[in-house]
Amino acid sequence: MSETKSALLIDIPVELKEVKSVHSIGGLEFEGDLPASLFHLHLITTDIANWKAASDVIVVFHTNAGHVTLNDAAYNASRNIATGNPYKKLVADLIDVGVKVELCGATAQVNGWGNADLLPNIKVNLDAMARTIQLVQQGFVKITE
Repeated sequence: MSETKSALLIDIPVELKEVKSVHSIGGLEFEGDLPASLFHLHLITTDIANWKAASDVIVVFHTNAGHVTLNDAAYNASRNIATGNPYKKLVADLIDVGVKVELCGATAQVNGWGNADLLPNIKVNLDAMARTIQLVQQGFVKITE
């Protein structure tokens, strides 16, 4: 990447009065060492705060991203490491600004995870597909990452 910063003009400004989004995250893509989906959630929640918009933002972790919701001990056992969950602060920060974080129940069952294995304030849904369908039918915009 270039070290030189160029001026950037926003051609299409966006300001919303309300945001209803469900973010379906089944795997992690990275920007450096940061999961892009968590970075994107931070961007939209910052936008929402700047707009002073009403919002209902839900993120559903499933499949190969379910481990993001695990506490340190469960994360270590699941990932076969001893460093703890490197995403726990990012998840806590999202929860602190009002994002509802959910784990797919089917993903939890396949991996043998129980509620005691999760970070605080993580909710478990029946399964990611049914939950996403439910939310889309309730008017949420689906974002897939």
